[in-house]
Amino acid sequence: MWKIMNIENFPKMTPKLISRLPAVGTTIFTVMSALAAQHKAVNLGQGFPDFACDPALVNHVTKAMQGGHNQYPPMPGIPQFREAIAAKINTLHGRTYRAADEITITAGATQAIITTILAIVHPGDEVIVLEPCYDSYVPNIVLAGGAAVRVPLTPGTFRPDFDAIGAALSPKTRAIIVNSPHNPSATVWTRQDMLTLQELLAPTSVILISDEVYEHMVFDGAQHESAARYPGLAERAFIVSSFGKTYHVTGWKVGYVAAPASMMAEFRKVHQFNVFTVNTPMQYALAAYMADPTPYLDLPAFYQRKRDLFRTGLACTRFKLLPSEGSYFQCVDISQVSDLGEADFCQWLTTEIGVAAIPLSAFYGDGFDQHVVRFCFAKEDATLHAALERLKAL
Repeated sequence: MWKIMNIENFPKMTPKLISRLPAVGTTIFTVMSALAAQHKAVNLGQGFPDFACDPALVNHVTKAMQGGHNQYPPMPGIPQFREAIAAKINTLHGRTYRAADEITITAGATQAIITTILAIVHPGDEVIVLEPCYDSYVPNIVLAGGAAVRVPLTPGTFRPDFDAIGAALSPKTRAIIVNSPHNPSATVWTRQDMLTLQELLAPTSVILISDEVYEHMVFDGAQHESAARYPGLAERAFIVSSFGKTYHVTGWKVGYVAAPASMMAEFRKVHQFNVFTVNTPMQYALAAYMADPTPYLDLPAFYQRKRDLFRTGLACTRFKLLPSEGSYFQCVDISQVSDLGEADFCQWLTTEIGVAAIPLSAFYGDGFDQHVVRFCFAKEDATLHAALERLKAL
């Protein structure tokens, strides 16, 4: 029989964990935002708006809550929301997705991506990531037991290097992650880029994870080239998007995935045990709000005006402006401003000038430093003017 012993006689010890992510520390976004707050700097580092969403959207949430929509919704999302998304994709990109079994509502795009990776990647599989890349991709692959194969975008232009991508493909390649409009470089894949990718993947069984969270932020008359537009890509793609980005409600954490039914079935197997479902009143609100396409159709002009305001102000500095074709980011070359590395420069800029930015080296696995930093212009005009006034010192 077990003998009850006095636990006071045992040394107190917290069990030691073996980390699943031993190489992961505090993200650069957390570090820079904390530094910005400490020094009362204008924070153009982390990518989220500092302005309110449309009050009509908030009213829809209130109506949904008052209407009793406060319990669990269906696991893949409420039908009318999925139907609204299917209709939007069909109208914009000419691809028909069945709301019933080809679209799932997610707790933001980050959850959509890790759920996709957990659903398809097995130990020993390889996933191609194009660097610089969003910082969740590689940890997600590691958690699934896969290996990330890092392929750099062309330094300076951040265009896809299809020879390098082709060379990275192997019998172990399970998937490739593509992000356009691109975070952090603000470049946009062209129609020819997508056709080339389609041709490259055609003889393979490689799955495409197409991160399209900035789909409604493409500038200068260009259009977003969704994977949904290309049959050879759509038939192998998980397409991810974010309502947080589109409607200025990043804190709501609502996104979606569209994929062929057989692929979506595997996604939902993981999704149901990953988050199960997504908050109900926001789904009803967003479904109602989507009845009017004007907000997302007007979004390119809304952000292009902010981009142009910011670029005009930066032109008075010694920064070299890189193209900003899409997203709400602006990258600059700091070579004519400082000899510091990107990370040290961003700390100096925050503490001495009072403006926070993000080093592009943070988006590379090896910390590749090309003297480029990223600003976010998804801010009130007053915030941008305040930052530009401080940056005049450069």
